[in-house]
Amino acid sequence: MPLTLLVANRGEIARRIFRTARRMGLRTVAVYSDADAHEPFVREADAAFRLGAAPARDSYLAVDRILTAARESAADLLHPGYGFLSEDARFAEAVIAAGCSFVGPPPAVLRLLGSKAESKRSARRAKVPVLAGYEDDDQRDETLRTAARRIGYPLLVKPSAGGGGKGMVVVREERELAEALSSARRVAAAAFGDERLILEPEVQRPRHVEVQFIADRGGGVVVLGERDCSAQRRHQKVVEEAPAPRLDDDTRGALFAATERLAQEVGYVNAGTAEFVVDVKGAFFFLEVNARLQVEHAVTEAVLGVDLVEQQLGVSMGERAAPAPRPRGHAIEARVYAEDPAAEFVPATGTVQHVSWPAGVRVESGVEEGSAVTRHYDPMLAKIVAHGADRDEAVAALQRALAQTQLLGVRTNVSFLRRLLSSDAMRAGRMTTDRIDRDLASLVAGAPVSDEAFALAAAAEYDGARGAGPRRDAWTAGGAWRALGAGGSPIVVRDGGNERVLRVSGSGPFHVGAHVLTRSVAEPHEWTIDAEPAACASRRERSWVWHRGEAFELETGPRERTQDVVAGADLAAALPGVVVAVNGRAGDRVERGQTLVIIEAMKMELPVRAPRAGTIRAIRCAVGEQVDRGQRLVELEEP
Repeated sequence: MPLTLLVANRGEIARRIFRTARRMGLRTVAVYSDADAHEPFVREADAAFRLGAAPARDSYLAVDRILTAARESAADLLHPGYGFLSEDARFAEAVIAAGCSFVGPPPAVLRLLGSKAESKRSARRAKVPVLAGYEDDDQRDETLRTAARRIGYPLLVKPSAGGGGKGMVVVREERELAEALSSARRVAAAAFGDERLILEPEVQRPRHVEVQFIADRGGGVVVLGERDCSAQRRHQKVVEEAPAPRLDDDTRGALFAATERLAQEVGYVNAGTAEFVVDVKGAFFFLEVNARLQVEHAVTEAVLGVDLVEQQLGVSMGERAAPAPRPRGHAIEARVYAEDPAAEFVPATGTVQHVSWPAGVRVESGVEEGSAVTRHYDPMLAKIVAHGADRDEAVAALQRALAQTQLLGVRTNVSFLRRLLSSDAMRAGRMTTDRIDRDLASLVAGAPVSDEAFALAAAAEYDGARGAGPRRDAWTAGGAWRALGAGGSPIVVRDGGNERVLRVSGSGPFHVGAHVLTRSVAEPHEWTIDAEPAACASRRERSWVWHRGEAFELETGPRERTQDVVAGADLAAALPGVVVAVNGRAGDRVERGQTLVIIEAMKMELPVRAPRAGTIRAIRCAVGEQVDRGQRLVELEEP
């Protein structure tokens, strides 16, 4: 009888683990929330168990429900994936108490490494370099202020628990410290259930280099190379590569030795990643251990030809850690997120209307056409991994792959990633963790909407009005707008304030000015325009267009449209979330850029700032209130 593996996670990582488990002959079990009931990872498992409603606390963080699924499925092993409960020592203890093998480190190790303060103390005992900061239990503001003066500014405020850059705040001078402490505590409490903070000096122009390792129950530790993860936005990784460029052999060897000493010091078992910051002189300092499988594990697999999930499962079943193979070539990965880079990378929500992934690269995706991207979970949609004989070849392959990626229906960072890979710093292998912030204006500058994109949106609307294309709410509702397009009359397409009135003719192919457009018979969202490949998906007077590697979101509908001209409508929620702070009340004078409301969404704090100086006319939200995208939060009037 085959062993049964339950994966207590969702999306692309659940699919990734299931793929290896099937190859190993294991029976697979998925758990899912109501929001994920029809997602690919649920269908791909041998059995699936409903956990509860969409919010993570009712599903993927509901320990009792996950354990019930493990018992009912007779699971022998439980893999936590990453995020959610993957580094929760109490969860690991409960899994083991239920008679299941936890695919990860022992609970005692998770508990130790779950505290950055304790992990730094362990690193010092293992003679691993550590930044001189503050990690003590006294968490009073005055104590932290005194410690900050000793450390010096600029410095970093970090939650002691958790990882992934959540809650990290850069403080450049003392007057910013109080607000930074409040913000970091809120995020730490919401994301990790632990308000404790640590302080670290900010390393200037730092690189983020991490070392992958796997340890077995016999005390053996095998180092599986390093990764460079310096390309970060909002303290979170977006591009990772292996091996790290411009890292000399002496530094690489010292990093490997430090990682091995630390793993042995804490009694580590299973896969883990030791993270380090490297300064401009090449000195490195320990940050933390991610006691789980990393999002970016695929680049290590690509250069070593190993399967880290297989090694995790093997160690959990008592096998020894296999020796590290010789590295081969270079690999680089880009994370595709549902987010708006031009709006401070605010997470985006929506429904995937069309998706087409590139060939010739490794794609790890959790979504398909029809997938809902909600506010309840991390906004990462996919990872695209390219491998080449050397770094230049790998980067070029990833650039081509991103240019071929079609993902419509929700805003993504694909265009941002393409510009990042083409930047001087990335091409030269000289990324630092602050590089994206320094080059932000050029990296997030959107490409202008092409004439072809306008024409494609108009043709898709026209074809939909004829009833030939995918059915849409606007057309099935009938009315004057349907009659307007169906007769070949002009169609209005808008990009913000840029409005064009385009005449469409023909019944396929279609003609818009000098452009000739044809819709695919096999795939209704795929088009050609002037013999070039393109794609378009439309829903509720909105069209998403892909052409020449760029995606655009356009409005299509009647020219006469009710406009919201209510004073203060520009102070609105950029996405659904919970109000965690309101700074001000009616009658208060505010300055341009002043933070008026803070919304927590997807474990990030998003400030809503005054677009101009003025006076608060009304506050339309309250702390603890759930708000929707576009909902008015504050009304301003002229001073």
